[in-house]
Amino acid sequence: MDYWKGFDMESSNGNVSVCPAGEAFDLPAKGIAPVEAEDPEVAPLISRCVLEKKTLTATFTYEALTLADVVVVDVQCDYHKNEFGNVRNGKAEIGALESSLKVIGEKIRPECLVLIETTVPPGTTEYVANPIIKKAFEQRGFEGIEPLLSHSYERVMPGKNYVASIRDFWRVCSGINETARERVTTFLTQILNVDEFPLTVLDRPIESETCKIVENSYRATLLAFLDEWSVFSERNGVDLTKVINAIKVRPTHSNMIFPGPGIGGYCLPKDGGLGVWSYNTLMGFEDDIFKMTPMAIDINDTRSLRVAQMVRDALRNMGKIVPNSKVAVLGASYREDVGDTRYSGSEIIVRKLSEMGGEVVVHDPYVKHWWEFEKQENYPSPGLSMSRFFRNQDQLNELTIGQDLAQVLKGVDGVVLAVRHKVYMALTPDEVVEMTGGKAAIIDCFGILDDNQIKRYFELGWEVKGLGRGHVKRIKDQVNGK
Repeated sequence: MDYWKGFDMESSNGNVSVCPAGEAFDLPAKGIAPVEAEDPEVAPLISRCVLEKKTLTATFTYEALTLADVVVVDVQCDYHKNEFGNVRNGKAEIGALESSLKVIGEKIRPECLVLIETTVPPGTTEYVANPIIKKAFEQRGFEGIEPLLSHSYERVMPGKNYVASIRDFWRVCSGINETARERVTTFLTQILNVDEFPLTVLDRPIESETCKIVENSYRATLLAFLDEWSVFSERNGVDLTKVINAIKVRPTHSNMIFPGPGIGGYCLPKDGGLGVWSYNTLMGFEDDIFKMTPMAIDINDTRSLRVAQMVRDALRNMGKIVPNSKVAVLGASYREDVGDTRYSGSEIIVRKLSEMGGEVVVHDPYVKHWWEFEKQENYPSPGLSMSRFFRNQDQLNELTIGQDLAQVLKGVDGVVLAVRHKVYMALTPDEVVEMTGGKAAIIDCFGILDDNQIKRYFELGWEVKGLGRGHVKRIKDQVNGK
């Protein structure tokens, strides 16, 4: 590829950008990344392409589309849930995508390839994008010309290997006709490392679109499945972390992971909902074939509530109640060692503890601003904050992320280990006790504490609970000589 030009499409759903509008164009024009990234390859990559190779620029004018040989569409397609813990009561928001496609159809040349990378409801390329662009073509006098539409979903992973997860990873693609399939295959071959990670080319875009939904729903279902065994473990003295490790020695079961307080990230909490919505809305079926997919999302969405209950119970064991307590949540992001807070399980922990009257403080070395709280009136869109599902949330727009761990922990009554950040994995019980300055309760959400650490906390007079860690009572009894 010789030249790239990028621009933001106007959003029809009121989405709020955490990057000021001017910076979206001014900074890239100077070779500066408009957002921070954990991957050290991002900043020099943008600088090199803008300043040295001069193959990348940003613009605000749609007229740039008239020059394009390929248009890559990455317009957010969200799924809005109207009820907490009930994904069926919701809908896909594809208005911004539809508006973008209309503009594209009005501007591009007929021979331009349009590649949709957005995760979309299956059928979107053929049932939504094709009619919109085809109609725009007809209005421009291009009668009988089929748009060159294709789909290839991203599998990008936040973190230190962000660029590599785009370039050095397997991709699936498809086109609406043979020409589109050939064009998208050629395009992706030019920019991706297909020698080591070959493309999978499918016949129809609906197959590529379905791939992304099934891929993420599969992962979400596995986690939901393990969540019910987490509850079983908590109630029957079983350590689920040991159970999982014992099973994972089998190669066929090596992808089992501990469920934690929520799956988080942008994809897994919503993608199954896009599939259910597509079946009923785009395809027009009225029967109910989906059972596990929506149930898995509901389980994963509400899992964090159990953490707040554990905080309550642990504090009660120490003669305290949540409304009179200060609780530190360690980890705001949805995943270890990244700064991505989208649909983080920690958000629900904070909101539920606040609803119960507790004072919450937060630490995360990778997160400077938790926009879900700081801009909760408008983020991710007006009226769609998770705050609408809980009481006593108004003061949370003042919540800030502490960067000094000792300061955050000072004087707290409870500590929630919510994310497996390296800094938390390295903490010893004695260090935590010294930073808090007294006795408190600690809740392990991610199998962070080993048995010796749990034992040490009990020896220091602390209370310990954990998701899937039903054996902690046995350790407590040993410490107490029972």
